[in-house]
Amino acid sequence: MAESTKIKKSIYLADDDEDDRMLFIEAVLEIDRSINVTEAKDGQQLMDILKLHSPNFPEIIFLDINMPGKGGFECLQEIRNSNTNFKNVNIIMLSTSSSSLSVSRAFELGASFYAVKPSTFDGLKALIKKTLEMDLISVEQNSGKVLMA
Repeated sequence: MAESTKIKKSIYLADDDEDDRMLFIEAVLEIDRSINVTEAKDGQQLMDILKLHSPNFPEIIFLDINMPGKGGFECLQEIRNSNTNFKNVNIIMLSTSSSSLSVSRAFELGASFYAVKPSTFDGLKALIKKTLEMDLISVEQNSGKVLMA
């Protein structure tokens, strides 16, 4: 008898802070253990992973804005200007800042959503859960929103 193959949800996370990546993965696992999280320590590593895994792409990319080397805005612009399926992936920009300039720039470059990093683990879980429960197929209707936990 053939084993049933269930497609796992896939999330990519690019964040230079190792502790933030660890907490993010822990939060995702507490929400849904079947979700596969691929992590990148910076923007360049994310872009390398995207090129390596093409044409398989994640449902969501969580992208930290402030990273050394290639930052979140650079990655966002590169992804949105690419000639691949990645240009249609839902991208949630993460930042500790709620600056209107950062929010505006994120949306100008094509972010699906902008999220202020929660200061607590429960807040992070709530943000991730809210994101996963959203109907991302209709992201066009929701695009331009700032997510709060």
